[in-house]
Amino acid sequence: MVRCCRAGLLGLLVNGMMMAEPASAIEPDNPRDSEKTAAASRKVNVPAPTFGGTQFWGDVRFFRGWRIQQNIFTGHHRLIDRMGIRWAWGAREACEEHLDGVIRTKKLKPMNGTAVVLLHGAIRSSKSMKKMGRALADDGYTVVPFDYPSSKAGIEMSADYLQQVIESLDGITRIHFVTHSMGGLVVRSWSGRYRDKRAGRLVMLGVPNYGARMADHLKGNLLFRLIYGHAGQQLRSDPEGFISSLPVPKFEFGVIAGQAGTPRGFNPLVPGDDDGTVSVESTRLSGATDFATVRAGHSFLMFNSQVIEWTSRYLKHGHFRKDGSRQPISPKPKPKGGDSRP
Repeated sequence: MVRCCRAGLLGLLVNGMMMAEPASAIEPDNPRDSEKTAAASRKVNVPAPTFGGTQFWGDVRFFRGWRIQQNIFTGHHRLIDRMGIRWAWGAREACEEHLDGVIRTKKLKPMNGTAVVLLHGAIRSSKSMKKMGRALADDGYTVVPFDYPSSKAGIEMSADYLQQVIESLDGITRIHFVTHSMGGLVVRSWSGRYRDKRAGRLVMLGVPNYGARMADHLKGNLLFRLIYGHAGQQLRSDPEGFISSLPVPKFEFGVIAGQAGTPRGFNPLVPGDDDGTVSVESTRLSGATDFATVRAGHSFLMFNSQVIEWTSRYLKHGHFRKDGSRQPISPKPKPKGGDSRP
């Protein structure tokens, strides 16, 4: 029975991988590129579409839809626009110079006001947050779609990439975060290691704040290790593991969990109600100022209209429900990382 269930879980993993954006790069910035090729690219920068490779890149700068990314294997950089067209690649300085030239030529105005940084889940990309991003852009926010190499880097390294993007948000006076799954753990890691007075509110969607039982069941599986990498091992619910060391976010946050609405949930290997991957109980990080559940699967939370409505309201008013009522999560024993609230 357990063997059949694990086979089913592997099927879910493969299905999730197929739903995710392509993870292989077939452009010149493939991880096998040599340092010599990367250096030579400073002289040859022809605008070209990018063909996947999202798991090889981490964002380091954002400006009005333009992004500079770093290749996790070679260390070289590329400049892409909001359509995914690569305009420069090679040394970061060359990409910075090209972007500054774009800003001057197009007379792009400095950023201002409030930004919302969107963080996707494991083996996904910022494209998975597009629907949420469009809704928040309609609310008047500067939307920052953040890509990080979730299957190739540990959560701490992804938090370092996040810090670089946040440092690049000149002119922005307040920064909110909307996170799915692993993305919420990246923000928790970031909040314990960095400080930014502009941090506003955080919405967590299906975040395994106390670990993911699927990661426990599949920790020794080769396919799981290949797909999810080191960060996948960090998702385990081990009380002495990585997640237990993460601090509570230092700013106001709310939690939304997916559920089946039944005692057994969607997944027989996850205790209690769940979204098919993460139990409702695991999402309930103590200190949240509001909590809500919705009948939805883990991979679809960010597309759910109710979730988008709640997220929009929470960022504006600090609560999910229209009547203003809240369901805060009472404090539990603090994680080993402590509470990083100022």
